[in-house]
Amino acid sequence: MVEKLKHILVELKGHAPFTLLGALLGILFMLIFRNVSTSTKHTLFTVFHPGHVILSAIVTASMFKLHANKRNFLLIAAIGYFGSIGIATLSDIIIPHLGSEILGLDVPSHSATHEHDRGEHEGHSEGHKIHLGFIEEWYVVNPAAIFGILIAYFFPRTKFPHAGHILISTWASSSYLLMNTESNLSIIAAASIFVTLFIAVWLPCCVSDIVFPLLFAKSDLEIEAPCSVHGRHSHPHVAKYSRDDENQGRTEN
Repeated sequence: MVEKLKHILVELKGHAPFTLLGALLGILFMLIFRNVSTSTKHTLFTVFHPGHVILSAIVTASMFKLHANKRNFLLIAAIGYFGSIGIATLSDIIIPHLGSEILGLDVPSHSATHEHDRGEHEGHSEGHKIHLGFIEEWYVVNPAAIFGILIAYFFPRTKFPHAGHILISTWASSSYLLMNTESNLSIIAAASIFVTLFIAVWLPCCVSDIVFPLLFAKSDLEIEAPCSVHGRHSHPHVAKYSRDDENQGRTEN
């Protein structure tokens, strides 16, 4: 376990540069789309957030299927659903929401924005409420999780570049902030958003792509995460799960 924790710390440190670049691209994303309509901002969120859910579902469900003792579909689906919805919600919504409050960003609630569009003369304010995608866009987010679970169940070795995962996660978090943030971005606001995006992407995505696989690896057998293909970036301590070992595991069940 100590060795695994060391590996996790090494991976977190090694992926910080990816996340730094992703956060910068997130700021650029917000600058490009800051003047689009409210409905377009919401559309961006309903594209990138479900996309992040799909990737998280693939990673979580695949790792559980390949390395858990019990591999029945309902259990895999449950692990994949709660893992993906939890990670994506934490990364794309909860951390940006909390970061905007802690760092003092002027981020009104999505519902409050609609109230403002209807007119301020009513004198009604709903406060800064969180916008939960799996509840408010349940018809998009939940099917996205199921789609990712199905991919993982039938093709558990499906791979996607980790840099791409970070980029989609960053755009999802940026879309949430953009959907609820005033269009004028000062230098101070941009710095605050950068910090929020870095934390929102770095911790949850590394938990999904790296920490989770390493924790599920057997002590005498290490694995390659399905979503951790970095081009020429290699992980000397992470080896492929052999077909013989996989077949042996299936025979035991």
